[in-house]
Amino acid sequence: MCRITFLFFLFRLFIAPFSTAAQTFTEILGRPTNQSVTISALFSQVAQVHFEYGTSPGDYSQSTPMVTSEMGKPVVMDFQPLLPNTRYYYRTFYQSPGSSNIHKGNEHTFHTQRPPGSTFRFDLEADEHLYDKKGVSNMYKVTLQNQSKDSADFMLSLGDIFGDDHTPEETTSADMDALHKDYLQYLGAVCHSIPFFICLGNHEGESGYYLNQTPPENIAVYGTQWRKFYYPNPYPNDFYSGNMTEEPYGVGKPENYFSWTWGDALFVVLDVYRDCAVNEKPQKWDWTLGETQYNWLKQTLENSHSAHKFVFAHHTRGQGRGGVATATGFEWGGYDGGNWKFDTYRPGWAMPIHQLMVTNGVDIFFQGHDHLYAKESLDGLVYQEVPMPSDSTYEIGMLANADAYTDVTLNGTGHLRVTVSPTCVTVDYIRAYLPADTLSGVYHNGEIAYTYTVGTCATPTETASVAAKQSLVIFPNPAQVSLVVQTQIATAFDRTIELINLQGIVVQTQVLKQGNTTCTLLLQDTIPGVYAIRCFDLHHNIMVKTLVVHP
Repeated sequence: MCRITFLFFLFRLFIAPFSTAAQTFTEILGRPTNQSVTISALFSQVAQVHFEYGTSPGDYSQSTPMVTSEMGKPVVMDFQPLLPNTRYYYRTFYQSPGSSNIHKGNEHTFHTQRPPGSTFRFDLEADEHLYDKKGVSNMYKVTLQNQSKDSADFMLSLGDIFGDDHTPEETTSADMDALHKDYLQYLGAVCHSIPFFICLGNHEGESGYYLNQTPPENIAVYGTQWRKFYYPNPYPNDFYSGNMTEEPYGVGKPENYFSWTWGDALFVVLDVYRDCAVNEKPQKWDWTLGETQYNWLKQTLENSHSAHKFVFAHHTRGQGRGGVATATGFEWGGYDGGNWKFDTYRPGWAMPIHQLMVTNGVDIFFQGHDHLYAKESLDGLVYQEVPMPSDSTYEIGMLANADAYTDVTLNGTGHLRVTVSPTCVTVDYIRAYLPADTLSGVYHNGEIAYTYTVGTCATPTETASVAAKQSLVIFPNPAQVSLVVQTQIATAFDRTIELINLQGIVVQTQVLKQGNTTCTLLLQDTIPGVYAIRCFDLHHNIMVKTLVVHP
């Protein structure tokens, strides 16, 4: 366990004794809402701490109570009440117990929930892998500094952050403490102003299989406890929806899957491991979201009226490689060996996960796991693989996993910057380079390696190749009196065309007979609003478009 011993050595330097080093601390923001944000601040020495905040730089009209920190335990407090759609500024104030000498940290900032009609940004990274040396800390620092320039409202990591399930039987609670604490020195450099969300990966070890191994002495319980100890992930309340289960052994609500709205977008973060208890690496039908999480996902998507919907997970089905290549099989897509088996293996479930997302108008499914940039589209849904932020070779994912994808694949390291407006989503791949690799002038840190848009955008990019792959066309849109529905390919079997309202109710149905490619829906008696046009056949091949009916 030399690696773990070395991590402990680092933390003895990082969290130094009072007598040998000045006070140091990290600040991590999380759980932003319309009227609050949570801060987790870890101090190297015992201190009396409070936070001041306000809506103007240097002018702090509100303050938290003063508390005394405990060695090795973060101070976790909420800034509240806050105003919605407001930028706030804050500072950390601290002093040694019994001392009148008050110190203050740097001023930082954050933004409360945006209302519909707003334009905002968020950042994405995945597979940091510092714990097993695939990731390089200096490379990761460059990516984080690039993110600090984005003016993002928050950042999500899609897992394989903390580890370490490589030695699940040997890894101790102290090991998991060190692994989670290690990231404070990196995330603390930017997440003092960019609230941080965690989507769990397979290497976090928080799976149903590990949870069942000699509880509570197992890697899954340890990992959940230390993750919650240092990082304030969302739990169900008036702002966030999520996992309501109270787990034993002091875990409580595991804060592992959750959703919220921000501006015109719904954000849904899934945990694709916690309900997989059959084996260490569940495959095929052994892999599952679990019926509770599946029903929550279904209800969350169906009840949302947001113009944009994003779903995040470490990977489709949790294991394997690829996006679209894995999207048609088993619980995610319903097929097994080319045959429809969903109703057999998931009796009573409405539809597979892919079809659930398509039916409910999800714009993009974001995933990690494969360590490269890759973009594909299936049934109008974008499958977006998020690149590694810490690969100093710039090639790990491309060499290992690019053949699992069929559309855009790019090497490099960095993060995704996503800009959301009421009608348009822009996804930029921001590459990161170590300073030595930019000396030739060929590579530029912070360059946009690839960009595309989803929705109605003033300056669309990369839309031609996406449009060419869609096989369902509707016009006019918006419509008022009638709508033409056109498929690009005639088939040897009938297809069903459905008009579905935001409550999921089918309000009109037509049959597109075999050999035909066009039909017309009459809309004179249709209530104005947003609808989905769904086309499907006896093989459950589903295509969906969004329609606006004008009065």
